[in-house]
Amino acid sequence: MKKLFKSKRGIVGVEAAIVLIAFIIIAAALSYVVINMGFYTTQKTKETMQTGLEESLSALQLDGVVTGKTNNNGEIQYIVFPVKLSAGKASLDLSKNSTVVSVYLPGKTLLNIYHGANSTAETDLDSILSNNSTFKGIYNQQGAMFALYNDDGDKVLESNEKAFLIINLNTETLADYQTIKIEVRTAKGAALTVVRTTPGGMPASSYVDLG
Repeated sequence: MKKLFKSKRGIVGVEAAIVLIAFIIIAAALSYVVINMGFYTTQKTKETMQTGLEESLSALQLDGVVTGKTNNNGEIQYIVFPVKLSAGKASLDLSKNSTVVSVYLPGKTLLNIYHGANSTAETDLDSILSNNSTFKGIYNQQGAMFALYNDDGDKVLESNEKAFLIINLNTETLADYQTIKIEVRTAKGAALTVVRTTPGGMPASSYVDLG
């Protein structure tokens, strides 16, 4: 009887060990799932924050002074300013379907006057404005276009390239001490906003530094 009792006690001990091992395996599996879910949630949170940060920052930034050109009456008809990619941006499509340019004048708002972008090697603004083939969108009519200085001839602005936004206000000219607000909205990021006020005593048919 004593030997039989010891044998039964040994069997009970083995069963308890098996149950304990099963609990350990289940706990390890659950821990693995919980840790993986934690990593997944952390990754998704990081991606969401990164996306929000990218959307809150403009893909374009002003890269120089804003210049105005006056007409024969001494009022600004053309506005030109250089832009470049913001830090961390790889490339940006500046085609007509992915970019919107709006102009807010003292007495009028011009919505979506963008006519696209074209590559050029021309450095003279007057020659660009009189180009009825490459820059037809701003040739003797109201509109805005990007002049891209690149080697590949596409409409994508890259980190090593320069672009100038040229706006023809046509008859909606700016007189002395008037403020203009220009908004450039691209497919990525927040809009680039440029606000300038014209000085007084602007000479006719000349270039004016707007800062």
